[in-house]
Amino acid sequence: MKNLYSILLLALFTLQLSAQDSINAYIEEGIAHHDNGDYDKALEAYEKALVLDPQSTVVNYEMALSYFHKKDYKNAIARADIVIDKKDDHIISAYLVKGSALDMMGKVKESIKLFEKAIRKFPDNYLLHYNLALNHYKLNQMDKAQEHVIHAIESNPNHPSSHWMLANIESAKGNTVQSLLANHYFLFLEPDSSRSSEAYTFLRENFGGNVTQEKDNAITINVSMGEDDDPFSAAKLMLGLMGASNLLPENADKTPEELFVENTESFFKILGELKDQKQAGFYWEFYVPFFYDIAKSDHIETYCMYISQSGNEKAAAWLDANTEKIEAFDIWLKEYFQ
Repeated sequence: MKNLYSILLLALFTLQLSAQDSINAYIEEGIAHHDNGDYDKALEAYEKALVLDPQSTVVNYEMALSYFHKKDYKNAIARADIVIDKKDDHIISAYLVKGSALDMMGKVKESIKLFEKAIRKFPDNYLLHYNLALNHYKLNQMDKAQEHVIHAIESNPNHPSSHWMLANIESAKGNTVQSLLANHYFLFLEPDSSRSSEAYTFLRENFGGNVTQEKDNAITINVSMGEDDDPFSAAKLMLGLMGASNLLPENADKTPEELFVENTESFFKILGELKDQKQAGFYWEFYVPFFYDIAKSDHIETYCMYISQSGNEKAAAWLDANTEKIEAFDIWLKEYFQ
């Protein structure tokens, strides 16, 4: 009897392994179809896997994702709910799909409630905070959007989209200095995309403040200082002064690239010196020290060319011609972030 029982257990175990192998094969097939944009074929493969394991959270999540990309948001939510109810390793991904599906259906407030519920369970997940911030941004609730996207950055500083959103939030709020800092970090992480070109244009257009030059060469600086206790007031004023300086005769022969490097170095150093005066808060503690250290290093030119590559052909050519400087900057960065 013992031998028969052992044989039956072995047979059952072998069948389970065989079934799991088949499920994995169908999942891989489905993912391949999904990645090729053929969501119907992906769903067909996942349906075959469900026959073998109807409650598989992996399969149901992949189905939710394919339904979402197919714009069948109701079925995406239905599949995501199965995963959420199971409460396993794919639950956060399922919350993201369901919340995004609700958003795409125009149910932004429901999406917000869902992400808030998920964040209570997983308070440090950057994608939950990022998506919640995005929903608040769509409703023009900028303070809440800012709060959650900063939390996303604190949880994962290397997520470019969070810095990009923060830059846009601060721009919408009229906070030029803060928007410039977030744009800089976004370009540091993502220097060569379509978004990068837009971010670089923002830097070039806003770096000199609101400066005009009249026909008689008189230079006017228009600076909105904001609140009396605005810690960035001095930096705003310096942006205007830098913009005015660019128009002076002694700078007439400098290239736009040279002026960009000089202005960037000055901007970072000014903020770094203000930070030494006991300024506190997210911008002063996250962005400013990093950029101040770059400004004090030998790599400020390399940094400026690196973040300019998507919007400036001359910067891209400079990078091609200065591989040793890029390698040196890369070594500096690795040591800096150790």
